[in-house]
Amino acid sequence: MASLRYRRFLKLCEEWPVDETRRGRDLGAFLRQRVAQVFREGENTQIQDPEVCDQMYESLNRINSNCFKEKYPRLQDTTFTEITAEEYRMVLATDSLQQMDEMKGGMWKRLLNKFNAKSPQDGAKE
Repeated sequence: MASLRYRRFLKLCEEWPVDETRRGRDLGAFLRQRVAQVFREGENTQIQDPEVCDQMYESLNRINSNCFKEKYPRLQDTTFTEITAEEYRMVLATDSLQQMDEMKGGMWKRLLNKFNAKSPQDGAKE
């Protein structure tokens, strides 16, 4: 029975898309790591709680097959901000987030340098 579970999870990993723009934060990559971690011995791995394992698989499979997207269709493809899902993907890409962090870090460093600069009075006290 463990071999069947292992093969089902492998098939799910193959079907699950990997988003290369989210390096280190992608659910597909995390899922692959977790399956490799849990099924270290492959088909010979002993599952401690088979029911929890089956529930986990069913939940992940429903997400992957867009069960809820089809069950509860959206009326519009945008949110209240009028931003589309593709625009959100571009903003949340790892490269975009790193650029924003660098911009924030740059301003933060400038402020720190400004306030950490010693005044002439501080030099006289030492």
